[in-house]
Amino acid sequence: MLYYMHMINIYDLCNPSVVSFLCSQNLYWLYAIVATIGISLVSLIGVFALSMRVKTIEKVLLFLVAFSAGTMLGSSFFHLLPESLEKLPAQLTFQLAFLSLVVFFLIEKVLHWHHCHEADCHTHSIGYMNLFGDGLHNFIDGLLIAATFSVSIPLGIATTLAVIAHEIPQEIGDFGVLLHSGFSKKKALLFNLISAFAAVIGAITGILLLEQVASLSAYLIPIAAGSFLYIGAADLLPELRKETNRSRLIGLVFVFLLGAGIMQGLQLISPHAHDEAGHEINEETHKNAHDEHIDEQSHSEDALHTEDALHSKEHTGDYGHDLHL
Repeated sequence: MLYYMHMINIYDLCNPSVVSFLCSQNLYWLYAIVATIGISLVSLIGVFALSMRVKTIEKVLLFLVAFSAGTMLGSSFFHLLPESLEKLPAQLTFQLAFLSLVVFFLIEKVLHWHHCHEADCHTHSIGYMNLFGDGLHNFIDGLLIAATFSVSIPLGIATTLAVIAHEIPQEIGDFGVLLHSGFSKKKALLFNLISAFAAVIGAITGILLLEQVASLSAYLIPIAAGSFLYIGAADLLPELRKETNRSRLIGLVFVFLLGAGIMQGLQLISPHAHDEAGHEINEETHKNAHDEHIDEQSHSEDALHTEDALHSKEHTGDYGHDLHL
């Protein structure tokens, strides 16, 4: 992310000589909400499909599923799990990820029983699972964006740009998964947008519970990783195995690897925005605690000096009284 920051001089955006009134930390909540609304609108990238013919969509649909599987598994292995390992013990990280995987399996079975109990079921539970998992990830992004804007407006902007870079390829794949699950094009756009607006809810939650955000997000990250692992490996990859044409199967594998490679590339060339945010938030917290400690120490010293002065005055008064006698 530092690469992008230096290219656009993002930390110069809040130079007091330029736009100091726009960079007031008192407005951080407004920036966080606007940023997450902008990120949510990225989900409308699937609007291009509205003008496409049904036959054309059917030809590319499985490739979008392959792309989504790659971005989901790539995001889990290259982004979410490594980040969680930096915040939590390894054992706890993998326990939460495993628990999330099991919970998503049970959720899928319930959805399957509810929606697919008839033979002519057209809407697969995979679509709802994708929406739920993506919504959880968007909620976490909203939490972290609120946290970064509370620390620094430029850092919040940089984090927003990094999240958008990750969201664009993932939203393209998610839209294809919904279409593959039986959603109409308009319904897929609407549900994808609703799932994306979980980022706004996350931002509002982060604003209201700012002090608890850092610890809360640390536990949510491996849970999101587990959900992506289950959806990508148990739902999406098996769909690719249904392809019998050898040349198309090679193409699907290539697109799958492309999706995973994009997530790995974004992780390598972009800064660890979440880590920077957490580091700066922790620094600010320690600084505030240190300042409070110094203030308490100063008050204690002042009280001690005042008490010594009173004792000294009383002693002087008694000594003068003795001399008078």
